[in-house]
Amino acid sequence: MIRRAQWPLFACCCLCCFASMASMRLCDSMLAILAAQFAMPVERAPQTISLFALAYGVFQLFSGPLGDWLGKTRMIALAALACALGNVAAALANNLDQLLAARFFSGAAAAGIVPLTMAWIGDNTADEQRQEALARLLSATVLGMIAGQWGGAALAASLGWRASFLSIAAAFALGALMTASASPRTAQKAALRQLTFVRQTSDILRARWVRLVLLATFIEGSFAYCALAFMPTYLNSAFGLPLSRAGLIASSYGVGGLIFSLSAKRVIRRFKDAHLARAGGLLFAVSLLALTASPRWWCCAPACALAGFGFYALHNVLQNHAAQMAPQASGTAVSLFSCVLFLGQSFGISIGAWWVGHASVRYVFVGCGIGVLALAVAFARVLERGQAPGDSNATPDKPAISRRPHC
Repeated sequence: MIRRAQWPLFACCCLCCFASMASMRLCDSMLAILAAQFAMPVERAPQTISLFALAYGVFQLFSGPLGDWLGKTRMIALAALACALGNVAAALANNLDQLLAARFFSGAAAAGIVPLTMAWIGDNTADEQRQEALARLLSATVLGMIAGQWGGAALAASLGWRASFLSIAAAFALGALMTASASPRTAQKAALRQLTFVRQTSDILRARWVRLVLLATFIEGSFAYCALAFMPTYLNSAFGLPLSRAGLIASSYGVGGLIFSLSAKRVIRRFKDAHLARAGGLLFAVSLLALTASPRWWCCAPACALAGFGFYALHNVLQNHAAQMAPQASGTAVSLFSCVLFLGQSFGISIGAWWVGHASVRYVFVGCGIGVLALAVAFARVLERGQAPGDSNATPDKPAISRRPHC
């Protein structure tokens, strides 16, 4: 696990990750409010989510190399400060274009937080302990997701939608100050400065295993995050619930993820990656099908929670393999992982918004459930047929990963 002396810095990074996920999910429960505020069609409102995800994904390509060069925790602090400014700009927006520009900027800045925290964990933990450390980080990101999805609607209903963005800006500012003060002042290795982004990315993508992990991650982001984004909208339209209550029920998705993170140590030790991925995909698919068939709104809360548990079980497997892809340039490798994850999210939400405008959210849920299940089964089969990345007999396509901590 992370050394005791590094726990304060880890906690500061987790605060920034909390704010990052809260910012990402902030608009999920406010789509109807924002559509009414700016007099825009309902199908345009999800752009406040998809543009954030698009910027978040694209700018991973820059945040990773910058983190390897400037120092991961320093980059996290700078990114959190930029996010604070972006959310203040969103709160001051007077029209839709200004809001979308602020959300795009916030997404671009947030690209340097969660992935670099994952990479920092990869540098400071042994491989056999990394999944447990990542599960602890998961607690912070899931709590942020819950706070954004439910708190955003609750604050918007009581104090106005601008208050939601200002509260996230305050959390980012606090996280930036704390992380900057706790970050070490040591210089980075000179060898990293000489590596260009193009060379790093080219070297990483030569491995077939890396390409498989990234493809699976894109598909996961397309289906899983698409379903999550439209849960409050579905609950509001199908059962006539106020958006604050719909956001609260949808945030049960995060509760399921939190339950997984708290039980991750026991689950990870009991199940192999392939079994965990397959079980996670099955739980997610069954939960979404149950959500579409729920006769009462109160039946949706356990369905959302099970979907969250299933998603994070699958996601933890992919995240663990991403953290091991390239120890020599972990910031760039994990940033590629997050890049394709959130490009997938942006793509999936765009397709989902079209379906919502022309058909029904239920069709989106059914498609997302089937897609995630198919991905989980396929990825589990790949894991069972191939050698584990840590095997000493790993092939060049699936390189061996050292079991020593990367400190």
